[in-house]
Formats: sequence, structure tokens, C-alpha cells
Amino acid sequence: MADAVCGEKVGFIGGGNMAFAIASGLLKKGVLQAEQIYVSATNLDNLQKRWSPLGVTHTTVNNEEVLLNAKIVFICVKPQVLPKITGQLRVAMEKDYENTQSTLFVSILAGVTLERLEKDLNLKSHSIVRAMPNTPMQVGVGCTVFSRVDTSSLTDSRYNDVKLMFGALGLAYEVPEGQINAVTGLAGCGPAYVYQFIEALADGGVKQGVPRAMALQLAAQTVMGAAKTVLDTGKHPGVLKDEVCSQGGATIHGVHALEQGSMRGTVMNAVERATKRAEELS
Repeated sequence: MADAVCGEKVGFIGGGNMAFAIASGLLKKGVLQAEQIYVSATNLDNLQKRWSPLGVTHTTVNNEEVLLNAKIVFICVKPQVLPKITGQLRVAMEKDYENTQSTLFVSILAGVTLERLEKDLNLKSHSIVRAMPNTPMQVGVGCTVFSRVDTSSLTDSRYNDVKLMFGALGLAYEVPEGQINAVTGLAGCGPAYVYQFIEALADGGVKQGVPRAMALQLAAQTVMGAAKTVLDTGKHPGVLKDEVCSQGGATIHGVHALEQGSMRGTVMNAVERATKRAEELS
């Protein structure tokens, strides 16, 4: 095996978009090597087609196979599938308790609490971490918050590996569990809001005569540049906005149009509704 930052084998139960984003980001950063990764899903053909370009060969429809091979296991299924998955995992852990007792589970299921995970998996709290990442992790600029029940009893080395993985893929914060649903509405769902804005900004350029491909590139670069300016300068977005808006200029007229459309209120409403939906999933 080639050198990797994390030496543990890592499993993904569920091979969908979020699992793929995490794994591909970790591979690009060199935190993991492909041979360390085990992933399971219900459709093996689709799983292999998607994951084999990453070099991942340990693909299966058997969740137990992932559990028995990996020491850090990400649960990346839909919340409604959780009871079936946890039932399978409990049976597997009972069959091979000695091999699985030190496994660390990391759930990325929206709205599913640590208390429910602990109950469904029949595990001690120190074996479970609840996390909310977002898909830009696949390009190394994600956002993740995570919580655990008991910070004193969790195996430090494996927990530190999880923190290392999330930190390698962007911003990562350990937070009280009560904040995770709000962060879901903000950062977990946020990329979708931004993609809509990029699309709308490009459409506006096309309407004014800019070629489609160029408009999309300019819109995406503009959003990326503005975000980096906020992060690098530490200035409040309102201050940076004022620096662009000259008296009677084009920008302030555009900002006025956004205010007329209640853009800020609409975005705030989107975060609120997504947060409430995450709470409902609990």
C-alpha cells in the first residue's frame, strides 16, 4: 500500500453522492489510498461504474463485509433506510464482537440524532460521531460540523483520524449537537442555493448577449472570487459590497434590483425551511 496520511481502513455504507464526495476528496488529498476504502450499495453494477475510476475495488452489496474490514465506517444512506441498515449491522456485530467493538461509526444522515443512532445500533455513545458535511468536499473546499456524545471515552486515535479527514477537505468544526440542524440548512444545503445563483447569474449574462459557456465560467469564477475575498480579507460582506458600489454606478442599480426581489429574505427563508426539515427528520 502506498503511504497515506490516515492508516485506517475506511468503509462507506451507501455509495451515493455524499459518500463519493468524501472519498474522492480524501483520495485527491492523499489522506487515503484507494485500497483502504470499502463501499457497499444495493446496485453493484452502478457502484462499480462510479467508484472504479477512483481505483476503489472493494465494492459490495454486503454491508457486513464493509463493517468487518473497516475500522471507521461512514453511514451514508437515506434516513428512512436507517432501521434496515442498523438491524444488519447489529447482527454482524453480535457475530463478531471482538473484531467490531472498536469500530467508529460516522453518520452523515440529516436529522438523525446521536441518541437515535446509539439506540438503533445498540452501541455505547463513544463509538458514534454525527457529522454534516457538504458536497464541495470532493474538491477540497467543503464545510463539516460534527458532534459526539462523550468526548472522554472515544478512542482518541480514530476520532483524531475523523477530524483529520474532515479538516483535510475544508472547514471543520466540532459543535454541540443542537447546532447541526441549523448548519444543515446553511452549509449542508447551501451549495444548492449557490448553484442556483450561479445559474441565474449566467442566464442574466446570456440575456445580455454573453455566450452561454463564457457566461457560466464568468459567473462561477465571480462567485468563487467573491467568496475567497471574504475569507482572505476577513472583511464583512457588507463592507466589500460597498467597496464595489460607486455612486450612481451600475453595481448599485443591480443591488437595488436584488433588494426589490427580496434576495436576502428569500435566502434566509431557505435556510430556515431546510433547518426545520432537518428537525422534522429527527
